[in-house]
Amino acid sequence: MELLIFKTDIKSRKKVKSLRPIFKKHSDILQWSVDLEDIDNVLRIEATDNLSENEIIDLVQLNGFYIKTLPD
Repeated sequence: MELLIFKTDIKSRKKVKSLRPIFKKHSDILQWSVDLEDIDNVLRIEATDNLSENEIIDLVQLNGFYIKTLPD
C-alpha cells in the first residue's frame, strides 16, 4: 500500500463531492480525503502500489483542479 499526499485548490465540500465518483471508480484507490482545514487543502490517498502520483495528478487536473505533490 502507498500513501500519496498532494497540495490542491479543492476548497469546499461541494468540490470534494465532485471527485467522489471519479475516485470511487478507480480500483487502485483504497481510501482518500481532503483536509479543508489545512492551508494547502491536502489530498491524501491510500492506494495500491499500482497507482502512480502522475496518474492522480492527471485525474485531478482533468477535473479542473490544481494539484501538486507534497514532499514527505
